[in-house]
Amino acid sequence: MPFIHIELIEGRTEEQLKNMVKEITDVVSKNTGAPKENIHVIVNELKKDRYAQGGEWKK
Repeated sequence: MPFIHIELIEGRTEEQLKNMVKEITDVVSKNTGAPKENIHVIVNELKKDRYAQGGEWKK
């Protein structure tokens, strides 16, 4: 049973997230043979002010 973890900076709509999860599930099922009902997608959204790159906070 595949587990897919995705980390994104917040700001996407529910519709965008829903479509992304569906498409990822479809691709993983197609390429692994795992039934869709056994594929788990975990989406963690990072707050924009809690993300740094190169030692500098992104805003």
